[in-house]
Amino acid sequence: MPFFRPATHLWPPVLLGSQFVFNIGFYAVVPFLAIFLRDDLLLSGGAIGLILGLRTFSQQGMFIVGGALSDRYGARSVILCGCVIRVAGYLLLALGDSLSPIVLGACLTGIGGALFSPSIEALLAKAGTDSEARGKRSRAEWFALFAVCGELGAVLGPVAGALLAGFGFRQIALAGAAVFLIALGVLHLCLPRHTSHKQALKIIPWWTTFRQPRFVAFIIAYSSWLLSYNQLYLALPVEIARSGGSEKDLGPLFMLASVLIILFQLPLARFARRIGAARILPTGFLFLSAAFLCVALFAGSEPPDSWQRLLPAACFVALLTTGQMLLVPAAKDLIPQFADHNTLGAHYGALSTAGGCAVLAGNFMLGSQLDQALIPSPAAVIPWLQLAFFPFCSAVALYFICRPMR
Repeated sequence: MPFFRPATHLWPPVLLGSQFVFNIGFYAVVPFLAIFLRDDLLLSGGAIGLILGLRTFSQQGMFIVGGALSDRYGARSVILCGCVIRVAGYLLLALGDSLSPIVLGACLTGIGGALFSPSIEALLAKAGTDSEARGKRSRAEWFALFAVCGELGAVLGPVAGALLAGFGFRQIALAGAAVFLIALGVLHLCLPRHTSHKQALKIIPWWTTFRQPRFVAFIIAYSSWLLSYNQLYLALPVEIARSGGSEKDLGPLFMLASVLIILFQLPLARFARRIGAARILPTGFLFLSAAFLCVALFAGSEPPDSWQRLLPAACFVALLTTGQMLLVPAAKDLIPQFADHNTLGAHYGALSTAGGCAVLAGNFMLGSQLDQALIPSPAAVIPWLQLAFFPFCSAVALYFICRPMR
């Protein structure tokens, strides 16, 4: 590996390491953003939900654009640009002295991820294909390692953020910017240059994805998954506050989610494939609904003084993560049944964009409701029941939408 000029050949472990480092930088900052907005900026739940929704939408909604830019200008350039944009976003979060730069910083962190994530996956797919052709590790194995490295980063990121929590959120954001700045320098040296393609920038016509009523119904029903999963950043801190915990409790809970994924993602994916995606999707959404119901059972009660006060939050994380492990591989395995080869990217982009829209609208509507759940009371149960309602509706809808695919 050269140290003073870009590499000429792609080394797949560089991509695995980048995913590991990126997730450390992400999960050390974003899980603590809601606490900063509530405790430091004194924002309402509705405003917090809107900001977190905008952050998620700016990432999910831009995925198809990031992939198209990668095809046009080369993955290396787009990855480096994404790192620069995320550094800028973290600096705004750390140094912004009013709400406007904070909102802009949150959106820039999402846009940066939308640029480098699809580009890195595209590079790994090419490297895995070459490796498989040479009789070495298969592309599927590289992607499995990629997922494990990402989850290891997701384990260590919240722990690092929790360790820095005593210094304040702005210091956490500065540390996150430093992580991505270091990653920018390393990837500049380790990613090979490629001549950009000469074809015009062209995204596969998005409107073709909406000519299939069943697919439109599918992505609308599936979009409640991302809304539910986003509650790890919006609703989970509220439950921790209700139970008398602190922001330092976020680290172990996010570690629980990542450990579950590392241990059980592959076995559950194999199980889901045997059962069939059309059957496993409703089951996964029922797990999501059960996660919110689990917290609703305790939201109206005074928490105990012992460590048991975190049991509802731990059950919430465990059930939500189990639902995610069942849902995501199965749903992505179903997409090719709706699309041909030429529109596959557009269909996956539509799936991500629908989820981003759901997070933006859902967080805005439900964020203010979560203010009721900060203090144990009968009213604290209501927002958790509302959150449970959406994945339950998705489970029922997907049962009928996917029934012809069995």
